[in-house]
Amino acid sequence: MVQAYILIQTEVGQSAEVAERVRGIAGVDQANDVTGPYDVIVQARAEDMDALGSLVVARIQRLDGIARTLTCPIVNI
Repeated sequence: MVQAYILIQTEVGQSAEVAERVRGIAGVDQANDVTGPYDVIVQARAEDMDALGSLVVARIQRLDGIARTLTCPIVNI
């Protein structure tokens, strides 16, 4: 199992709507509006890195209102 934080920049005024739509995607545990350089932070999980990539590219990035994402896989050091 792979877990990650996905940082999302949205189009102006779209953060609440984007967070709500992202919450409905399988594999997303949380999606919260935040302030700063990113507008929404998502905590997600997937079976492996390939599945995580598919989640981000095929499901999340295709939503209307998303300008950019940054995926940060969680590591245990």
